[in-house]
Amino acid sequence: MTFSTKTYKMLTAICTFIIFLTINIASAQELAILKYKGGGDWYSNPTALPNLIAYCNQNINTAIKQKPQTVEVGSVDIFQFPLLHMTGHGNVFFSETDAENLRNYLISGGFLHIDDNYGMQPYITKELKKVFPNTDLVEIPQNHEIFNSAFNFPKGLPKIHEHDGKRPQALGIFHENRLVLLFTFESDLGDGWEDEAVHNDPPEVREKALKMGANIVKYAFEN
Repeated sequence: MTFSTKTYKMLTAICTFIIFLTINIASAQELAILKYKGGGDWYSNPTALPNLIAYCNQNINTAIKQKPQTVEVGSVDIFQFPLLHMTGHGNVFFSETDAENLRNYLISGGFLHIDDNYGMQPYITKELKKVFPNTDLVEIPQNHEIFNSAFNFPKGLPKIHEHDGKRPQALGIFHENRLVLLFTFESDLGDGWEDEAVHNDPPEVREKALKMGANIVKYAFEN
């Protein structure tokens, strides 16, 4: 039996959605770091996500496994996780397979948070066009749920580290009115999540970063 390209894509999407439901239910309380190609340091800020997980478990009643997993963009393993975290300073490359896999993950219920650790923006913006060719990153309004859930941020995304004197921006991609991807730019949330000794940030700055991170986790889990 042979299928048309349209039918094949439809069947692939259905199967992907079933995989997402069956696998994700079993491990809904795990987060993962997204490993990507291109030479960028996807592994930067190693203490950030574990610290955010600990904060969420202590403050917003989650029960997330303490150690985040690492998954590759093109792997079916990404469907195990309700939230993927991606960061780095440099180049990013998605193959066609990577882009299709990531798109299927996002439109079937997953959520991706990309935190620019400084220098990532021009590369990730280009690669996201492979994932959603007809959709642009748009700035998320300050009254969006992601700023007003566990903790309130009436002015939107907080500034954690200074680089180029630019204001922090929360940019997103929406699918059927659901925010599926958040790109935090000129903020450096991940630096604020790291161990205090890494950047010597004052407690109030780290607290802002962790609270915003908790909002991201809560939104991803509930939407």
